[in-house]
Amino acid sequence: MLALFLVLNEVDYLDDILAKFVEVGVKGATILESQGMASAMLESANRGVAMFASLGHLLDNAHPYNKTIFTVLDNEEILEKTVAGVAEVLKDHNKPGAGFMFTVPIGSVYSLSKLGK
Repeated sequence: MLALFLVLNEVDYLDDILAKFVEVGVKGATILESQGMASAMLESANRGVAMFASLGHLLDNAHPYNKTIFTVLDNEEILEKTVAGVAEVLKDHNKPGAGFMFTVPIGSVYSLSKLGK
């Protein structure tokens, strides 16, 4: 089992990516509101934290907030389909910084509703 994490800066693609997840067989995912480090540091600069004041150039054309999507996948086959699906959705996006994906191996998954039985 694998956990796939997708940090999506181009949030306009969220609905299409979720539709593609369903199409390729992903059974569920969790979506979190998230923010990158440079954006958070720039906010600190705007609140008067001088140490971060020079970071504005790092966020040129960047999105201050993003979505982090994660899902648990049973095997490499569904992982490959999911990654290919995301690539298909973003195929016409030609600007850098759309986001990134990574996987983490999972040892065990526990259903909380079944723990007490």
